[in-house]
Amino acid sequence: MYADSLTVAEARARYFADNGFTEATYTDPWVKLKVGPVPFAFPNTTARKAAVKLHDLHHVATDYRTTWTGEGEIAAWEIGAGCGRYGAAWLLNLSAMAIGLAIAPRAVFRAFVRGRHSKSLYDRAFADDLLALRVGELRALLRLDQPAAPASAADRLAFAVAVAGALATVTGMVMPVALVIAWLA
Repeated sequence: MYADSLTVAEARARYFADNGFTEATYTDPWVKLKVGPVPFAFPNTTARKAAVKLHDLHHVATDYRTTWTGEGEIAAWEIGAGCGRYGAAWLLNLSAMAIGLAIAPRAVFRAFVRGRHSKSLYDRAFADDLLALRVGELRALLRLDQPAAPASAADRLAFAVAVAGALATVTGMVMPVALVIAWLA
C-alpha cells in the first residue's frame, strides 16, 4: 500500500488522507468512531495520544487497514510485537484484538504471529526522526522485510495467553456497563 521509497512522513500524510484523519487526531480531547450507525466516543487520554503516534506508523509499515478487521490485525500484531511501557496501547489493543477474534480469527492469529517475529516502536517515544525514514527503512527496523515465519509452539501458547487477556479485558470493560444498564432498567 505504501511504497518503500516514500518517506514515513509522506506515507503518514497519505494514511491520514485515505482515512479522514489529521494531526488533530493527536490533540483532540475525544476519539470518535462509529459502531455500525451508532456514534461512539471515548477520552483521548495523554497515554493514548502518546501511543497513537506510534500506532499510526505501525499501520504505515504493516499495511493493515483501519477497517474493523484491520484494527483487529494491527492490535494482534502490536500485542505480538509488544507494547512496551505503553499501558494505553496494551488496553486498547487487547480490546481491538477481541473484536478481531470475533470477526476474523485466522487473520488475527496470522497478524499476532507476524508480530511475534517483528519489533514494534513501543520501545521508544515518538520523535520526528521516524518521519524522515523511508518506509522501507521503517519496515527493516521493525523486521517486516522478512518473510512470514510459521507459527511455533511458543507462538501458539503466547496467542492463547493473549486471547485470554483480550477476553478478560473486554469482559472487564463490558460487564460494568451491562450491570449499570441492568440496574437502571
